[in-house]
Amino acid sequence: MRVLVLSLLTLTLGAFVFTTRAHTRSEAPVKVERSIYSPAVSGRLRLAVYLPSGYTSSGKRYPVVYFLHGLPAAASSYRGADFLAQALAASGRRAIIVAPQGARDNDSDPEYLDWGAGRNWETAITRDVVDYVDSHLKTIRTRNGRALVGLSAGGYGAVMLALHHLPAFSVVESWSGYFHPTDPAGDHPLDLGTRSANANASAHAFVRILRRGFAHNPTFFAFYVGRGDDRFRDENELFHRQLTAAAVPHMFRIYPGGHAQTVWTGHARAWLAVAVDHLDRPTR
Repeated sequence: MRVLVLSLLTLTLGAFVFTTRAHTRSEAPVKVERSIYSPAVSGRLRLAVYLPSGYTSSGKRYPVVYFLHGLPAAASSYRGADFLAQALAASGRRAIIVAPQGARDNDSDPEYLDWGAGRNWETAITRDVVDYVDSHLKTIRTRNGRALVGLSAGGYGAVMLALHHLPAFSVVESWSGYFHPTDPAGDHPLDLGTRSANANASAHAFVRILRRGFAHNPTFFAFYVGRGDDRFRDENELFHRQLTAAAVPHMFRIYPGGHAQTVWTGHARAWLAVAVDHLDRPTR
């Protein structure tokens, strides 16, 4: 296990250092699509799976990065993760990327939450998708081999799924995400009907227990946002202050740019590298 928990002082003052491991010339990852039946959503879900160079012949098991796309979205939006696979390959890291379908044409903004029978997206990802991947691919089948990464609403989903399932994931990154469920425009909070449901869907409500939770389940927790992200920067800064006050280890960075693909593409290589560096390495 190689989990590095950076001190808050280091996170505040230290530089975000990115290095490329020595490796043979990088080859393009192999992309395949899979379709699985998910009882949680009472239907089929599709996955875009990116296998690292050498996967077939190496005899090794690999860590997995589960990538959650933004919302609202079409049923086909999971296919937009090619830039991630290219960035990861360029970094010299070796991991499987799994990008699951996170919406349907009649359900475009489920926020990666469980809503009830046939619409339990959180359970679909954390149980049905993970079980399928671990049983059909050469994965490291422990929390130390699993990361959750997402952008925008997928960043919210990655954070909440990780916080709800700390024994299953050891790395979580939010790229320009938020920390409470919002309407499709991202402008207003969603009311889930009860105080307890609202609290369970808000990362802010977990702050007071995260120091103990991360001590029991060591977790690399990072979130990034663009300086010009008018919708989500303020909440990212608030969450950073809350975590700092509660002495919860985390990494927070603000980057030039807004809520835009150029920000995510421009930093994907470094962000994925640091995520994979906190997972177990490929092993026989």
